Amino acid sequence: MIRWSRAAWPLAGAALALLAWQAAVSHMAADNPIAAGFGPLPALQSLWLLLPSADLWMHLGTSLRRIGIGLGAALVVGLPLGLLVGLSPRFAQATTPLFQFLRMISPLSWMPLAVMALGVGDAPVYFLLAFAAVWPIVLNTAAGVAALDPQWLQLARSLSATRSELLLQVVLPGSMAHVLAGVRLAVGVLWIVLVPAEMLGVSAGLGYLILDARDRLAYPDLMALILVIGALGWALDAVARALLSAWSHQR
Repeated sequence: MIRWSRAAWPLAGAALALLAWQAAVSHMAADNPIAAGFGPLPALQSLWLLLPSADLWMHLGTSLRRIGIGLGAALVVGLPLGLLVGLSPRFAQATTPLFQFLRMISPLSWMPLAVMALGVGDAPVYFLLAFAAVWPIVLNTAAGVAALDPQWLQLARSLSATRSELLLQVVLPGSMAHVLAGVRLAVGVLWIVLVPAEMLGVSAGLGYLILDARDRLAYPDLMALILVIGALGWALDAVARALLSAWSHQR
């Protein structure tokens, strides 16, 4: 009975969402017949035709590659910065106001500057994704370092641990749960920024497909792509949650 309830509630929520979706489309279609193409049934029919398409999977692969590169760049920059903020009070005092200021700037507002500086193509997309993802990693890493038990650090120093040993064997493992939580948040931000970032003149990716469907007036395809984006984003978040859960159980 418990297993059935756990499965039934998500299914019930999805069914209610579909009913609300259909009701909204039916209401709009009364005044604008074009709105009927945005309904759940046309979208699901289009999705059924799109899924076997090699073209869709090529664009998905392109978007996932960009997510991977953007997240990797954010980790390369954000992890050391977060460790510095957590370990050095002076560095934290000097940089925290700046980081908070930059964090509150929408990554999409950098679009014109990114295109002017880096040109049209993948480079500005990578910049926007990395800029969006770096702040959750910096802040969560710093919070993880701040949450460390000071006795761990004192014990490591009493055992004559070098700075690198202290960092790699005490600080980083002890704050890894916070780092992974930051990665999960970063993945969510990346996925939100990805689609508009891929409208910067690139010729592949989910954002490009959305624009292409709009230009072709293929509204069922557009809605099907929105479903794909939502499902893939949910899957990426599930992977990040699984990594965080696995690390937490190891500890």
